[in-house]
Amino acid sequence: MQRIPRDLARKYAFDARDTPLLQVQPGETFEIETFDASTGFFRTEADKAIPANRPGFDRIPPLANPIAGPIHVAGAERGDVLVVVLEEILVDDYSWIAVGPRRGPLGDSARYPELSREYTTKIFKHTPGPSQTLRDGTLHFSERVSWPITPFVGTFGVAPDREVVTSLDGQGEWGGNLDIRDAAVGNRLWLPVQHPGGLFYLGDVHASQGDTEFTGTAAETKSTVRLRLELLKKRSIPFLRIEKPGSIIAVSAAKPLEAAVESATIYLIEWLVAEHGYSITDAYCLVSTCPDFRINVYQMCNIRQLRYVAGAEIPRKYLMDAN
Repeated sequence: MQRIPRDLARKYAFDARDTPLLQVQPGETFEIETFDASTGFFRTEADKAIPANRPGFDRIPPLANPIAGPIHVAGAERGDVLVVVLEEILVDDYSWIAVGPRRGPLGDSARYPELSREYTTKIFKHTPGPSQTLRDGTLHFSERVSWPITPFVGTFGVAPDREVVTSLDGQGEWGGNLDIRDAAVGNRLWLPVQHPGGLFYLGDVHASQGDTEFTGTAAETKSTVRLRLELLKKRSIPFLRIEKPGSIIAVSAAKPLEAAVESATIYLIEWLVAEHGYSITDAYCLVSTCPDFRINVYQMCNIRQLRYVAGAEIPRKYLMDAN
């Protein structure tokens, strides 16, 4: 099996000029060893998020959120859709979160000086589950609070059409730093191809995350991701899509949040019309009346140029009943 080792998973931009690290066939399984968002800086609670202490933070934008790639997919052409199938995400034995001055919405808070005056790093231990591995392991937030490890890929995408964007705050219909909790094992991620070969990148795995990633950092961790890339020829989509076993999700990124919600919902309506038999009127009415229609707010943190990420989701059982 082909693999990208961790020491090569240190790109900080989606750039079509990069030389591919792998050449794969559609449907071929391969592995990527990813760094955490700090490229390995945070190891203990003594490692604080002080910019002057962090390698690469003298650059603008800083060298953070490393990704691996690009991966060239044989036969992929502009106008196709690349489907990312995540087969396994195996996380490291710990994850971390770092807060402090000028980090997140309370990083300048006068009300909570502990957050605006002091840097705090929390290290979360991961312990194996019944399988004796971290595939079903537990994340320990504290001595009293824990939950199952629920890993997902925070940053992924193809090289965008005519620009170079950073892995720290680049986003678009082609992917980017989106922190979508549904970018998880068992789901299928659709991306519009914009260059020959697709030129796919991936990194920034989280061991877990709450809606919005409020502080701007989740449970950041290293990982090994096993995946394959499939092709849908000559398909056009306006933005990233996600297929789950029980539902479909149309994604958008915009500011303000209501713009992301509206565009994601419109993208879902268009999907229902184009591929699932609904009329435009019925699809429009469905999203307002169906009690199982949901809006997911995946990422809403005020960091550099990041836009807010929303997903409009409808269960598959309603697709079968479309007329």
